[in-house]
Amino acid sequence: MSNWSKTESLKYLQEKVKEVRTAMLTTYTAEHGFSSRPMGTADIDENGDIWFFTNEYSPKVSEISVENTVSLTYSDGANNTYLSIVAEATLVDDKAKMKALWNPFIQAFFPEGIDDPKITLLKMSPTDAEYWDSSSSSMVVLFNMLKAVVTGKQYDEGKHGQIEL
Repeated sequence: MSNWSKTESLKYLQEKVKEVRTAMLTTYTAEHGFSSRPMGTADIDENGDIWFFTNEYSPKVSEISVENTVSLTYSDGANNTYLSIVAEATLVDDKAKMKALWNPFIQAFFPEGIDDPKITLLKMSPTDAEYWDSSSSSMVVLFNMLKAVVTGKQYDEGKHGQIEL
């Protein structure tokens, strides 16, 4: 992506996050080490900020209040696309933003809707991102791996690089 503009890089990031939707959010504290959990992406906006709904009283929020640098990993094994994102996490209590991002799936976690006293938003502002994208079906990947074994040549994993933010 070194020859892509920031706009093209951001567009690629937005497309891939929207395709995969679920991220593994990893937080860290000196006391407890690393902790990961799946999170459903509510949105990735025009600036590249990634938004999630969460419970304000969850352990992840406590962890972020100590160390707000987090890792997000998006993995789409079916399409052999992977993203690794380092971001700064911020809590945002903005009912208008919640209304704009709300969808019926979130209702399952917050039955009282945006009036739920526990609901808040997590805004992830990426500082670094990396991608792996072979854009091939699993059968094509398997064939190319076998071909590498038979020919003795190294397997070509596809595209990999940094995303300019």
